Amino acid sequence: MPVKKQNANYFKAPVFAVAPMLDWTDRHCRYLLRLLSKRALLYTEMVVADAAIHGKRDRLLGFAPSEHPVALQLGGSDAAKLSEAARIGADWGYDEINLNVGCPSDRVQSGTFGACLMRTPDVVAAGVAAMKAVVDIPVTVKCRIGVDDQDPEQALDMLAKAALAAGADALWVHARKAWLQGLSPRENRDIPPLDYDRVYRLKQNYPDVFIGINGGVQTLDQAEAHLAHVDGVMLGRAAYHDMALMADVDARVYGEPATSIDWIAIRDAMMAYAEAHLAQGGKLGNITRHMIGLFSGIDGARRFRQILSSDAVKPGAGPEVIARAFAAVGVGSELAAAG
Repeated sequence: MPVKKQNANYFKAPVFAVAPMLDWTDRHCRYLLRLLSKRALLYTEMVVADAAIHGKRDRLLGFAPSEHPVALQLGGSDAAKLSEAARIGADWGYDEINLNVGCPSDRVQSGTFGACLMRTPDVVAAGVAAMKAVVDIPVTVKCRIGVDDQDPEQALDMLAKAALAAGADALWVHARKAWLQGLSPRENRDIPPLDYDRVYRLKQNYPDVFIGINGGVQTLDQAEAHLAHVDGVMLGRAAYHDMALMADVDARVYGEPATSIDWIAIRDAMMAYAEAHLAQGGKLGNITRHMIGLFSGIDGARRFRQILSSDAVKPGAGPEVIARAFAAVGVGSELAAAG
């Protein structure tokens, strides 16, 4: 079980975060992201409170110590279950517990949590208060600006007021409504119009509260523009599909000295990580599927993706597949030839 790293400046602006993404931001993805940025805040996939309580915790909650700072996102609406799941997450060493009030999927709605909680700020407040009562790490909320026919001015204000009164340490706001009927989760990421100004106004109303923004942010230029108005910016698919973007985060957002990417070191780290994962009975594809976006737009990137997609799933595939893929973009071709 990882040992938690205390961080007194955890929510000291600015903060750059990678969003919780179902089936994407698992422990293998986060390990890779951390090789590219030492400072970015990483979020898990959403873990349903019942699963955290009753499921296989090593699979659901395990992570490498190098992933810090890392936050556990929980899904649920039952305050008692959220409290227990938060306690478990804190015991596992997470730096933050985040409550999902933004996911619009049918499965999440059937459990009466996610974005539909925008309609019941009192339920959100009860969950936040219950979690705050049992953990000494930050408890945060990730929400939308509203759902369906709600007025975003009123809906977001009511949600924020309730969550903050219950003790929430920060709010991450996806600057779109969610339409619970008529749009798929994928469509809900793109079709409802973005309203960044609504999130900026929330920050103006709560100058002493950490407010982060999410939704439609594609580049670090855009991220820096948002940070002129809010405390944090969260990227999702843009950071996943073009992971090299992450290598500039520490310098551009946190003011660290600019450095070039040491692709040899990243290759070697991922090969060693894969070898350990295989020794524990895992599959190479569990890891390499997250590496597809490493060389977006670079000569040889197509061949890089082909090798990872096809060779990694073959029987007996090992870390040498990673070496061959990196060689396709000119990184360490001598090692690939030797393998």
